[in-house]
Amino acid sequence: MSATLIDGKAYAARLRARVADRVAQLVPQAGQAPGLAVVLVGHDPASEVYVRSKGKQAVEAGMKSFEHRLPATTPEHELLDLIARLNADTQVHGILVQLPLPDHLDARAVINAIAPHKDVDGFHISNVGMVGTGQDAIVPCTPLGCMMMLRDYHSDFRGKTALVIGHSNVVGKPMARLLLNADCTVMVAHKHSTNIPELARMADILVVAAGVPGLVKGDWIKPGATVIDVGINRVDADTPGKTRLVGDVDFDAAAKVAGAITPVPGGVGPMTIACLLANTLSAYCHQHGLEDAPLLHDEQDS
Repeated sequence: MSATLIDGKAYAARLRARVADRVAQLVPQAGQAPGLAVVLVGHDPASEVYVRSKGKQAVEAGMKSFEHRLPATTPEHELLDLIARLNADTQVHGILVQLPLPDHLDARAVINAIAPHKDVDGFHISNVGMVGTGQDAIVPCTPLGCMMMLRDYHSDFRGKTALVIGHSNVVGKPMARLLLNADCTVMVAHKHSTNIPELARMADILVVAAGVPGLVKGDWIKPGATVIDVGINRVDADTPGKTRLVGDVDFDAAAKVAGAITPVPGGVGPMTIACLLANTLSAYCHQHGLEDAPLLHDEQDS
């Protein structure tokens, strides 16, 4: 392998440590710890694991964790009532509603019911619009983590050609906006694009969030490019009855060509919760009129 491995697990650990240090500094000034409320509707096993991890890491960072678990049959008005109470709760500085929601609930209405200054997922239409127009706002966690790691390999984004494969509201679209705000020349490809390999070969920065195992082949990679693989896909392992996690990029082939690349697992994934804590800290600072120390750069690597 010739590419530099971008160790998201180690980066996330350092980011969580910086968040914890900052929380410890600020709590005496504010008189209370940052509070993160997570709402889970239903009993999706993957969501259950994710919510437990969020709560555990929030507490380890010196924050308060509030979990609200509701039955899958919860009426929409009851969920909206809970969000209204959390919006008004001064102990809660960040609110996250775990997605996906059961089909009878309108996810857009639920997300937009969260107060924008407590929307630590960065999905509220106000935050989406502010990010899109280059204003300071809460940025979705996964794209934020991708930008943090990219900045350690690109001190200056101006003029870099970037391709984002995938155009979801959670990753693809906000990722493209962040790269554009950083003065990249940005292309976005999706399932209806007909020339993705050709576009990929032009990209100095390639961010792949398509949800297709091994979609991007080694010969799609521009030599020396930085590759961020957001995909987390569970596929059959060589051992019968076993599974393994793979990304959207053919890692072994791409690593022979790229300049730097994230692995799966251990790349983008660990950064998502770390950035959730960073967003909660930012929201807490804003609500208490405290200075929000920048956490964008990894001091160890810059």
